[in-house]
Amino acid sequence: MSEPSSNPAPLLRVHALAFARNDEAVFGPLDFALDRGETLLVEGDNGSGKTTLLRVLAGLLPPSTGEIRCDGQAISRDAIAGRMVFLGHHPGMKSDLSPCENLAFLSGLYGTREGVSVDAALAQVDLSIYAHTPLRLLSAGQKKRAALARLTLLPGELWLLDEPYANLDRHGIELVNALISMHGARGGATLLTSHGAVRFADPNARHVRLELAA
Repeated sequence: MSEPSSNPAPLLRVHALAFARNDEAVFGPLDFALDRGETLLVEGDNGSGKTTLLRVLAGLLPPSTGEIRCDGQAISRDAIAGRMVFLGHHPGMKSDLSPCENLAFLSGLYGTREGVSVDAALAQVDLSIYAHTPLRLLSAGQKKRAALARLTLLPGELWLLDEPYANLDRHGIELVNALISMHGARGGATLLTSHGAVRFADPNARHVRLELAA
């Protein structure tokens, strides 16, 4: 009988991952791994495929080639549900509902972290005063904070964050960094994208750069 491996599989591993649209390469092939407690920053200019990569990892788009594994097992959109939180360019919330109503709806679908309530999640992102204001009446920065509250509220080991610093002031940027650091401290992993100045200052964060397709 073989001995079990002393090195557990990474939370996320991609091998030879590539995506093409209309036979035109968007990114890849890529190889990287992300362990629990780690942060991986994906950099690249506009059009280099950063958003597409995250959508592929989230199961929203099928890869053209390659494989994606979670804890060593091939994953699908259904298999990773509840283990991943994807935060895209848009808030992913209904504009006519308040942050409180949106988060209550999402928690009904995906559950909540143990001991975390909707009110506590909104307080952590400094949005309590707007908890019952329709999302359409909030500023771009306030909408971003409402979306960030999902990270605090919803369970999920793997965070996929697409340009999480967009529309945020200095305090909002510090908030994102604090959330990522706390997530890593409790064993979570984060993959985030940026095409501008790198604002995540953790010296231990690893980097992957996507280049524009030739």
